[in-house]
Amino acid sequence: MKNLLLIAALSLAHTAANAQVKRTVMAANTTATNWTLDKSHSGVKFAVDHLVISETEGTFKVFGGSLTSPAEDFNNAKVDFSVDVNSINTDDEKRDAHLKGDDFFSAEKYPQMKFTSTSFKKIKGNAYVMEGNLTIRDVTKKVKFAVIYGGTVKDPWGNTKAGFKASGKINRKDFGLKWGTVTEAGGAVVGDEVRMQINVEFAQAKG
Repeated sequence: MKNLLLIAALSLAHTAANAQVKRTVMAANTTATNWTLDKSHSGVKFAVDHLVISETEGTFKVFGGSLTSPAEDFNNAKVDFSVDVNSINTDDEKRDAHLKGDDFFSAEKYPQMKFTSTSFKKIKGNAYVMEGNLTIRDVTKKVKFAVIYGGTVKDPWGNTKAGFKASGKINRKDFGLKWGTVTEAGGAVVGDEVRMQINVEFAQAKG
């Protein structure tokens, strides 16, 4: 009887040890990696319809972001991104000044747009869907982006880089950018839908 109890105890101890080893291995394999934005190889663009018949494009010159990933393929990654509204550029100073004013961004009062992801899911291959909270002015709403993962490589200086292209759209009026007027024919001078294209390159943090 004592031998049976000893064998059972040893078996339980062995099982517990194996479970601990598995947990340790799993934890090691899921260590999160941190990534910082390489601004010189990234860009934030947008486009909106003008007079119904054409499209006006613009960019933001100042922005920042970070990414934390629990997996090599970036599934379930966490993304934080911010944009300096005052850096808007549509190649027209008068228009840019109007966009910074209270009819649109009210940049003096609300100098930043911010995005924080709530999910980053791999759909198939290099296609992902990212959802999160976007704040413009004093309004925060859920938005969705289609993301294409370009791959991960080492540059000639030994830095590990990862590239992504995110595209999405919002209704500007949902965020308080409500200025609008119409043409003689009744068409909107500025469209409500804003299409966004964010191309980013992240560098893996060292150490």
